Amino acid sequence: DETAVAFRIPGRMIERPVNVGDRVRKGQMLARLEQMNERNQLLSAQAALNAARAESVRARDALQRQESLIGEGFTTRANLDTALAAFRAAEAQVKSAAAQVQMAEDLVGFTVLTAEFDGSVTARGAEPGEVVQGGQMVLRIARAGGTDAVFEVPPQVLRVASRETPVEVSLTEDPRIRASGLVREVSPQANPITGTFTVRVGLQNPPSGMMLGSVVSGRIQLAGEQQVVI
Repeated sequence: DETAVAFRIPGRMIERPVNVGDRVRKGQMLARLEQMNERNQLLSAQAALNAARAESVRARDALQRQESLIGEGFTTRANLDTALAAFRAAEAQVKSAAAQVQMAEDLVGFTVLTAEFDGSVTARGAEPGEVVQGGQMVLRIARAGGTDAVFEVPPQVLRVASRETPVEVSLTEDPRIRASGLVREVSPQANPITGTFTVRVGLQNPPSGMMLGSVVSGRIQLAGEQQVVI
């Protein structure tokens, strides 16, 4: 079960501490983009938010003064309405500036690519110093626990075998390293060259010695036909 991981935004990749064959953990940093532009946008958004909050405080104070004055008859209803509208506009500006800060913080976070699950790196698509686009594959990671053993099986075996039949899988070079699994997927179409069907067996807790790409052998037990020997 492989997943291609990529940045959401474009930029120049300055770091990629993992390589093909490395094991990664959930939350581990996989790569990082240059952050100067995104951090500058964040600083600008934070400054705009501070200015909006200051304007909101000034507008609230002006509204409170108008409310106290109108009770004493020293101002008009029009001045109070103007102060109220200015206060509401200032509050809306604060909300808009806060949203801009949140978006800028998200952009800074998007410059760091982290692993969403445990697994192993099987391929790389970009090198440090390269300018990558949003969505471009940087690494391909095989999810831990999603390992399959893949076989080419003749049709006469498929006709008599059952998906519920456990499959014993062992390393061809060292049969002592073994695991068991169940058939997860059977190709609906035969290979036009070999006439066999691709069968994927989902392995249950494969040992560490059974690494990705290893050559394995599979064994199943089938019920024999009744025979009479004279």
